[in-house]
Amino acid sequence: MVGSIAAQAVVLGAILLLAGLAAAQQTPRAPAPDPGCNGIQLTYNLQGREKIRPFVPDRNKQPYSFKANASVLNGGTRPLRSWAMLVTFGHDEILVGVGGAVLTGGAELPYNTTDDAGNATSFSGYPQTDLLTPIATAGDITQIQASVGLVGTLFAGPRGLVPEPLPTALTLHDPDYNCPAATNVTATILTTCCLLTPEAEANATVPEANATDPTKSFLPRRTGDLVITYDVVQAYPTSYLALVTLENNAKLGRLDNWRLSWEWRRGEFIYSMKGAHPLEVDFNDCIYGAPGQYYQSLDFSQVLNCEKKPVILDLPLSRYNDTQMGKIEHCCRNGTILPKSMDAAQSKSAFQMQVFKMPPDTNRTKLFPPANFKISGGSSLNPDYSCGQPVPVSPTGFPNPSGLDSTTLAVATWQVVCNITTAKGAKPKCCVTFSAHYNDSVIPCNTCACGCPVNRRGPTCSTTAPSMILPPEALLVPFDNRTQKAQAWAQLKHYNVPRPMPCGDFCGVSINWHVSTDFNKGWSARVTLFNWGDVDMANWFAAMVMDKAYDGFEKAYSFNATAEGNNTIFMQGLEGLNYLVKQTNMSGSDYLVPGKQQSVLSFTKKLTPDIDVVAGDGFPTKVFFNGDECAMPQRLPIKSGGFRTHLSSALAFVLLMAASALLLLQQ
Repeated sequence: MVGSIAAQAVVLGAILLLAGLAAAQQTPRAPAPDPGCNGIQLTYNLQGREKIRPFVPDRNKQPYSFKANASVLNGGTRPLRSWAMLVTFGHDEILVGVGGAVLTGGAELPYNTTDDAGNATSFSGYPQTDLLTPIATAGDITQIQASVGLVGTLFAGPRGLVPEPLPTALTLHDPDYNCPAATNVTATILTTCCLLTPEAEANATVPEANATDPTKSFLPRRTGDLVITYDVVQAYPTSYLALVTLENNAKLGRLDNWRLSWEWRRGEFIYSMKGAHPLEVDFNDCIYGAPGQYYQSLDFSQVLNCEKKPVILDLPLSRYNDTQMGKIEHCCRNGTILPKSMDAAQSKSAFQMQVFKMPPDTNRTKLFPPANFKISGGSSLNPDYSCGQPVPVSPTGFPNPSGLDSTTLAVATWQVVCNITTAKGAKPKCCVTFSAHYNDSVIPCNTCACGCPVNRRGPTCSTTAPSMILPPEALLVPFDNRTQKAQAWAQLKHYNVPRPMPCGDFCGVSINWHVSTDFNKGWSARVTLFNWGDVDMANWFAAMVMDKAYDGFEKAYSFNATAEGNNTIFMQGLEGLNYLVKQTNMSGSDYLVPGKQQSVLSFTKKLTPDIDVVAGDGFPTKVFFNGDECAMPQRLPIKSGGFRTHLSSALAFVLLMAASALLLLQQ
């Protein structure tokens, strides 16, 4: 019995020895990887939802309130500057509250995320715009993570609420990072880890020289159609002096009577301004609000504006030398900002303001710009702009005012980039007509070219019937007075007359392009501008895109015209003649006559020997007026026998006589 036990022990010992030898011969196993993210971790946590009224039988349309938290955590080795997070919502969410960030596009709340048209909703950090690295901050969560609190309404929709109504995607709005598809950690938490792209990784320096100092590492300055620069030029514990500059970079964009607005996010208010003024002078919000409690000894009757969303206007030219309100470079032009190609000196506007701060920012280094900038023009021809959020950039350098060879840096500088946008379904505000010396008819503007009023009074008209071909003299007549001329011309030419008649173009400006001559070595065209509005247009400009004829352009005789590249000819009025006057009553006329200007343009065929003017090469493919792209005709004049001389002389005579009469009227 004892021997048997001993034998078993020996066998067991041998087995253990062999197992130990086998284990010793195996390659040591690496420790399990950390499941965390060594890049930028994006997380969306749905914290709750609740069915709210109205209760509806259609479950797809039943609304629910929800609360969620989105976070951005920097777990990498590179600071994340001016972060922006993209969230693709999937249940028609309407955001009614956003904390710890702002909507990148500056939209108002409540915000319908379906307005993003299938794209993601973008959130930008505010006031925490930058996230430092764990290495530079010893892992201080307050410096490496930003949280965005969301409150809103969602709808069950055809997808239902099982699983939970989470976004369909999370990503970082930064081309240096690649974000894989987000995955569910739990039923209510979605997350993804964004890592530097190989290209960005190759260009990155680890650790960055300035990674620990957020004041000495800036994003590069950006460009856009219009750039707003917010410079803090003097800083005090409870206030600062800011210089705000608007710079137009759009080749064909302009603003008239600009209106600038923003949103104070930290209780600030405007004490004084130079170079501009608020639309409303109102200090009541200060007196009855937190500023009145904090600044008890301040005379608020001297405060300029306490609105959370002030609207700022430029000053008139007469105020430029006003020592109290003016004396700011680039100020006081009545809100006119022109393209640099037209006048570089008038492509900027600027103003200065003293801003008071509120706790906890009563420290000279606690500086935050306003958010949600918006810019618009006072003319219907001005473009629409969409502005991003302020981005910290390297401080602006200002030349020494005494002339010394030195530069003074701003205390802090932010940039806001605004780009021209076109709303879905937006209509042009100007239109183009075509005519030629080889045809005695005019191709008019399209029906409803600039949109048709919904509740239009008067006779019923067709919004879909094509516009009727016109005799040349009809160009000088308002649309409502053209009916008889159009019908008589149709009868003479045996054209069909639609029933009902087509509606008008409803454009404030129309432009006629008339091919005047065509010979072996060159050709010419005449462009005529018509102002059908009730306001004079100062410093107007127009641009013609000539795809086939551009290289042959020589000069304009009554306009200042230059070839700007990209097949574009830029035109403006000569000095002293740059007003396109409004429509006026002329003696003996039964209707208002439009203001107009015209010029002949000459082209050579030396550089364009294959051009076929009659086939359409002599007409522009795009036309812009004051930056707005005009509606183009869908037809071209067709060459017809027997009318060449008639139109060349008739249309020229009509326009020349009208221009002469208008000139006499204005004298």
